[in-house]
Amino acid sequence: MKDSGYSGGDAAAGGGGNHLLVRRVMQMTMVVLAFVVVWILMYNSSSPFAIPVFSRYITTRDSTMISYDPELESVLRNASMENKTVIITTLNDAWAEPNSIFDIFLKSFHLGIETERLLKHLVVITLDQKAHARCQALHPHCYHLETKGDNFTKEAFFMTQDYLKMMWRRIQFLGSVLEMGYSFVFTDTDIMWLRNPFNEFYNDGDFQIACDFYNGNSNDLNNLPNGGFTYVKSNEKTIWFYKFWLNSRKAYPKMHDQDVFNKIKMNPLIQNIKLKIRFLGTTHFGGFCQPSKEFNQVCTMHANCCVGLDNKVNDLKILLDDWSKYMALPNNTKPNVHTSWTVPQSCKTSFQRSRNRKNKGR
Repeated sequence: MKDSGYSGGDAAAGGGGNHLLVRRVMQMTMVVLAFVVVWILMYNSSSPFAIPVFSRYITTRDSTMISYDPELESVLRNASMENKTVIITTLNDAWAEPNSIFDIFLKSFHLGIETERLLKHLVVITLDQKAHARCQALHPHCYHLETKGDNFTKEAFFMTQDYLKMMWRRIQFLGSVLEMGYSFVFTDTDIMWLRNPFNEFYNDGDFQIACDFYNGNSNDLNNLPNGGFTYVKSNEKTIWFYKFWLNSRKAYPKMHDQDVFNKIKMNPLIQNIKLKIRFLGTTHFGGFCQPSKEFNQVCTMHANCCVGLDNKVNDLKILLDDWSKYMALPNNTKPNVHTSWTVPQSCKTSFQRSRNRKNKGR
């Protein structure tokens, strides 16, 4: 604390010093304000590498000017777990036909271990009216997502324009769910739920993603992820990340969301915001690319590395038959059983043919 016993001359000198101090403070304030304006402008630009401004998301959440579809709010609220987490899948007419993917998907929840109760937390996002009607006939939590003129009724073949539009519309929608304050597990409908996966997620992960091929290290960004299964916590980091991911499609216009993720996952901006990415191992989260070898630990199995709806349907039915045989075993023998999957079959052939055609085209 300064001494208050100044002389008159000192007081005059102090007044001049105070004016100089005020001018310097004002100059510094203007510099800071200019920097903030430039920062915000850079973020709002079309560049996929825009700088994150976390306060923007806080303002958005608190703002009464921002509103969401009341029907979506209602569906999410009714399906939510106590910690505001939902399970989400998407559905179009091709996959909603009777005895097709959607029926098999729902059946897996009934056959799985501690999975049937998770159906009350499943939200099905339908992409056309026929799929929506089919969903409503089978499930309580359905939401029809408007697609602004795009027609996603038919099967969207891998890497076609319809496929790319569908994938990016999905990323956009999931980002909005995060903004609404809901965490989610996103699951493709060709993933069979065989055990409750929540026990196998990492406590410290903001964004957790399954893999086509897993190298054994959940922190290693060199893993080859599959965007068909993710667990994402709603927070400022993940909300920003989904916006960044969506904007990054402009830098890679011919890539789908999974390949773009592979391009941006090591970006310094993601490291700067300290987004914790964890990769889920194929022992618990397997697929046809790299099947889980542990029936006693597997949670989900994905019909990845597979081309064609009919091939997926055929092999997923066989997969559930394999699982049903395992479940029929006496409980005391299951820990020691060495059961193996009899799939992929049709999917293996279709995938190999697809790879051969791709290699010939090079």
